Amino acid sequence: MSEIAKDNGALVRVDRVEKVFHRGSEDINVLADLSLQVPVREFLALMGPSGSGKSTLLNLIGGLDRPTRGTVSVGADRIDELSDQQLAHWRARHVGFVFQLYNLMPVLNAEKNVELPLLLTHLSKSERRKHVETALAVVGLSHRAKHYPRTLSGGEQQRVGIARAIVTDPTLLLCDEPTGDLDRKAGDEILDLLQALNREHGKTIIMVTHDPHASARAARTVYLNKGQLSSKPEL
Repeated sequence: MSEIAKDNGALVRVDRVEKVFHRGSEDINVLADLSLQVPVREFLALMGPSGSGKSTLLNLIGGLDRPTRGTVSVGADRIDELSDQQLAHWRARHVGFVFQLYNLMPVLNAEKNVELPLLLTHLSKSERRKHVETALAVVGLSHRAKHYPRTLSGGEQQRVGIARAIVTDPTLLLCDEPTGDLDRKAGDEILDLLQALNREHGKTIIMVTHDPHASARAARTVYLNKGQLSSKPEL
């Protein structure tokens, strides 16, 4: 069994999870009997070669996919048992996603992109505006609120993406290669921001990365290879 356990008031519990994808008559085992615990307010880096299952694991924790076997819990919620509708509501409340390629809507300016997750809530227009202003201030982009993605640098676009991820004040921040499309300077600024969100705002962060420079910013790094977790990289 592949297990990395650190139960200091664990927020995330992945217990003996397997994930199998079906391609025609072929079964592809991506994760094999894998367990992981992530304490509240930890900044965890998840490393491993391409195809090792890092993004699959992140998707299971974020409720974007379901395990073939095993359980996934975040806080008091067994998310592998939720219906699709319940899972959609749970994600909207509890998870902020940060992507490598930002995934911003080009026809919306920065503040409208950040507001998108709030449209799924019952907040009034004025309440949504206050949340957006706060999120943009946290990432240092209040002065760029009216700018469209095409007029922003890569680093600024990623900051908008992070503001969108935190605007609902989620329980968990999941980052999939957040610096993968940025130069070192812009990437370092994003890593500074993630560290600040973790240390100053108490956000629990799980970050998938290929970059040892990025993983060094996390409090802990675990390695995934061939569906198995380890506390040390494969030699």
